[in-house]
Amino acid sequence: MTTSIFDTISTKTKQGKKQLAVLIDPDKCSTKHLETLFAKQHFIDFFLVGGSLITRGDFSKTISLIKEFTQKPVIIFPGNNLQISEEADAILFLSLISGRNAELLIGQHVAAAPHIQKINLETIPTGYMLIESGQLTTAIYLSASLPIPRNKKDVACATALAGEYLGLKLIYMDAGSGANSTVPTDMISAVKKTISIPLFVGGGIRTAECAFTIYNAGADVIVIGNKAERHVDFLDEMAAVKEQIKSGI
Repeated sequence: MTTSIFDTISTKTKQGKKQLAVLIDPDKCSTKHLETLFAKQHFIDFFLVGGSLITRGDFSKTISLIKEFTQKPVIIFPGNNLQISEEADAILFLSLISGRNAELLIGQHVAAAPHIQKINLETIPTGYMLIESGQLTTAIYLSASLPIPRNKKDVACATALAGEYLGLKLIYMDAGSGANSTVPTDMISAVKKTISIPLFVGGGIRTAECAFTIYNAGADVIVIGNKAERHVDFLDEMAAVKEQIKSGI
């Protein structure tokens, strides 16, 4: 029996193994960039593909191209219900639990569900939480929802716990692409202590020191995007961070 993508993520989380995901935006993807990126893919646990707004890139073609370069799992990180492809291995079935926009809580999911079932794509129900980052990100603007204030960790904890009680399998705390500030470490720690499901953290992670701190705060999976796009050698630094934590240094 084939192990599901979620089971792999969950098992590594229970074993205390820190995981790294690289987010690829089809608008910013090129074959040359992918070739450089995949030369370092042994540092990466899986790839996410998607974006809040895709205007130029070909979503399915990007996933197909990635699959030519790697056997690592490719998971859709959908910005809307059109970002679905049978080329992927799984999809984060995101519910924006930090907001009150019904379209992103359940509306677009209804439209996407029959298509996902038809192509038999593994779904990973995910509680997506936007966290205030110091600027108006694309995700916040397009979602038409307010992020959780960065000084309200009690709100973040209650929101994440409600998501778990609703049956969601992951919590994803995101400061947003190009964020000025990352998700606060005290908020990460508080949420991790509150929930019993894997915790993803992304947005604004630009240095190895920052990643180390976020891992230690409680993130099971760190998601990087912009930094890896511009400086692929950052993956070497991330590999060193994971090894440092594994060694208990």
